[in-house]
Amino acid sequence: MDWQLDAAETRVLGALMEKEITTPDYYPLTLNALVNACNQKSNRDPVVNYDEDTVEAALAGLRSKGLAVRISGESRVPKHAQRFTEKLNLGRREAALLCVLMLRGPQTVGELRGRSERMYQFDDLGAVESTLHRLAETGFATEMPRQPGFKEPRFAHRLAGEMAAVGVVEDAPAPAVERGPSDRDRLAALEAGLDQLRREFDEFRKRFE
Repeated sequence: MDWQLDAAETRVLGALMEKEITTPDYYPLTLNALVNACNQKSNRDPVVNYDEDTVEAALAGLRSKGLAVRISGESRVPKHAQRFTEKLNLGRREAALLCVLMLRGPQTVGELRGRSERMYQFDDLGAVESTLHRLAETGFATEMPRQPGFKEPRFAHRLAGEMAAVGVVEDAPAPAVERGPSDRDRLAALEAGLDQLRREFDEFRKRFE
């Protein structure tokens, strides 16, 4: 890539990608809707409080990179859309994982599978891993060094450069903090188990019908 995103551009692009998939009836987005999407309290890490000027500046940066476009149609209010997936020829599974990484920072394979479900339903954790490895091969994502106190590695996007991916290193936890690996492992196992139950229920319902 011959460009890098700053923090505001990353959040704005991620919000555009998310809303295009999850709320297509309201996409492209007005500036006001995009500000609200960026500042959501849920499904965001970190939570931000961008004003319109910040989002406008980020949009200008994305347009200069060919990653966003302003649309002026019949409405007097201009709307905004992303061109990132088209420009980089990304499939839905790659776009879903990158979107979640942009909106919520570095995450484990289990976390990514559960959090990307609204945009793309992966069959299992292996499908997530293989997609992450493809993204790593193309330079869009990277596996972060395993942190002390955590069993599972986390993955991060590289759209803001290598330092953005590896620089989010938290202070090492106090000795043997119990919540680290056990909580993450249990969450991933619960998400996988819930998905399996859903599939079994759907199969049972089809046979019953």
